[in-house]
Amino acid sequence: MIFDALKPQLTTIIEDQTASPKQRLQNICNFLRQNISYYHWVGFYFANHQEQTLHLQAYSGEATQHTVIPFGKGICGQVALSNQNFVVPDVKAQDNYIACSISVKAEIVIPLFKNGVNIGQIDIDSNTPDPFTKADEDFLGWLNEKVATIL
Repeated sequence: MIFDALKPQLTTIIEDQTASPKQRLQNICNFLRQNISYYHWVGFYFANHQEQTLHLQAYSGEATQHTVIPFGKGICGQVALSNQNFVVPDVKAQDNYIACSISVKAEIVIPLFKNGVNIGQIDIDSNTPDPFTKADEDFLGWLNEKVATIL
């Protein structure tokens, strides 16, 4: 499976002490977008629990206006409240979807925990209808566990 082949390279990016944590997040976004054909936009949002908002820290793909998302709004905002993975095979079927681009067909959002607290998430948009599987969820969960170690 492609994900197993990518893990050593991602581990190298995460463990690169010469780069800041923010630069490593950016490198992860770039790497995923370049190496997984249906990952068209990859970003990390982090929570401000006091303000109940998510803030975009790193991304790869088209620029987005959605750099701050209130908890509860859109798929990312719902994950901030639910603490659960959210896989959307067809974004048009979601009432609470925030459109970033008309070309996006599907989205996956996996929460990122540190010391048991949901501190953020990885958000991936795809222009391919229904591309995400349980393997994506497991891979991105593994990635978020690794990312938490540098935050």
